[in-house]
Amino acid sequence: MVALLTLFSALPALAQEAAKEPAYRAFPLIGSRLAVWAIAQLHLNFAAFILGVPIFAVIIEAIGWRTRDAQYDWLSHELVKLTFTAFSTTALLGAFLLFLFIGYYPKFWAYMTSIFFPTYGIYAGLFFAETFTVYIWYYGWDWLSGSRKWIHVSLGVLSNVFGTAILLVANSWVTFMMSPAGVDDSGALKGSVWGAINNFTWMPINIHRLIANIVFGGTIAAAYAAFRFLGAKTDEERARYDWMGYIGNFVALSAFIVLPFAGYYLGREIYAFNQTMGITMMGGFMSWLWIIQAILIGVLFMGSNYYLWLGMERIPGSERYRRYVPMLIGILAFGFMVWATPRSMVITLDEARAMGGTHHPVLGFLGVMSAKNTAVLYRRANKVSTKPWVTTGMAIQWAALGVAAAIVIFFGVYGYFVESLVRIGFSVYQVLAVLGAIVVVMAIDIPMFKGARSTGAIRWGTIAPRSQYVLILLAVTFTWLMGLMGFARSGIRQHWHVYGLMRDNSVDAVTPAIGYAANMITVVTIAFFALVLFVFWLGGLGEKGKAEAHGHAAPIIAGGSDRHS
Repeated sequence: MVALLTLFSALPALAQEAAKEPAYRAFPLIGSRLAVWAIAQLHLNFAAFILGVPIFAVIIEAIGWRTRDAQYDWLSHELVKLTFTAFSTTALLGAFLLFLFIGYYPKFWAYMTSIFFPTYGIYAGLFFAETFTVYIWYYGWDWLSGSRKWIHVSLGVLSNVFGTAILLVANSWVTFMMSPAGVDDSGALKGSVWGAINNFTWMPINIHRLIANIVFGGTIAAAYAAFRFLGAKTDEERARYDWMGYIGNFVALSAFIVLPFAGYYLGREIYAFNQTMGITMMGGFMSWLWIIQAILIGVLFMGSNYYLWLGMERIPGSERYRRYVPMLIGILAFGFMVWATPRSMVITLDEARAMGGTHHPVLGFLGVMSAKNTAVLYRRANKVSTKPWVTTGMAIQWAALGVAAAIVIFFGVYGYFVESLVRIGFSVYQVLAVLGAIVVVMAIDIPMFKGARSTGAIRWGTIAPRSQYVLILLAVTFTWLMGLMGFARSGIRQHWHVYGLMRDNSVDAVTPAIGYAANMITVVTIAFFALVLFVFWLGGLGEKGKAEAHGHAAPIIAGGSDRHS
């Protein structure tokens, strides 16, 4: 921490020195671009860890506080404990990345400093504030209990406010490189730094990354629970971590449903800033990247549903829903096929002549984003509502879903006949329709099943062990997807450090092929999870012996409770 603060205080002098240095230096063996890429992605993964996991933890703690359920409080405590090693690793990777920029891209770093220097001190101060707040949050867990619990929850919220502010500051640097603003034709800052911060893609990236971090926090929490479940020695431990994995997956999936919509908003703003950049992203050399993305999203949804179907075996009364599983599998499979169908394909001249063009005469219609949205139309296993208005409530829910489906299908079909700039705007209407339906359904569902009759307690810990490997798969897949989308965001700048303003003239100034990028992301993901596995191991190391001896006793969850369904 002291080293980081010293480094930030020396930035102006270092910037002056950088002006005298060569524009680029070569990193030994692997090249500068590859070194920066690997460290930057690892840093971003851990940054998402220390933001996403505390967001997830404070939500869980607040639920436990309001419901007076010790299980949620224990879960939140477990998650916050994991962040300590991650904080140190994030800071070390961040310092390493800064050294790489200073040493190997001095001219670029000097230019960014000339624009964003006022934000550097804010960033460092926020990092310190978040770290110390999380320390007080964790070590004051028992001290700020009982009537002072609201203070403790407030500390958790405050730590996440600081973490989100860090995200906003860092995003301003990244998005300025994509869609520069607040500067003149020569690249010099006009007015205050706010003009550069508030560029076209800053707010879309903020929203997209914040939601993605919540998903990431949930998947990491679920993967940790799976890791502990598979190593559990008692039924009580298995029940505890089975429940933890379920909660993590539920929160991750809930946020993940909203995440693509934030992506459409980002895509629309990229088109608004520069239509050529948007076409490069969606219809140029990166078009096949979205096929890979579609497959990964399909894996996430299919995997989550498979986990939930396995989980139904532990819920008494779920038998009445199992006959619908084959139909749901069919719908998901069909939606997956539409989602993954490419509009443009890499084909030979003879194949194009035989097909009548670069688009398939039938399947090509499925390759536009509005058609894909028509394929994405999305708790009651052991509950029976006792409310007299249950029939009316369910009718309204079905009506809301029907209206949303009609809107999505209408714009999905209409999108076949308009240009891409108009079509991507249709995504906003489809998004609002689906989100509106979700709000209406949940607003009715919560009171309708409040005090519902239970058909039996959930048998936590009895789920098949293979379900835990699914949770690990989901965490790995989403992390890989984050790296892939990071490549897409950065790659559309092509040979520019700052798009249209500062050209990359280094020997590494090429956008890698998708296969090369996929291999690189895979290596980074493996390295990240090797480090995360170490964090998980540390998380369980302190519990050798009796859990009660470490100040925060684990609750007994075996047998379950019907209110957690």
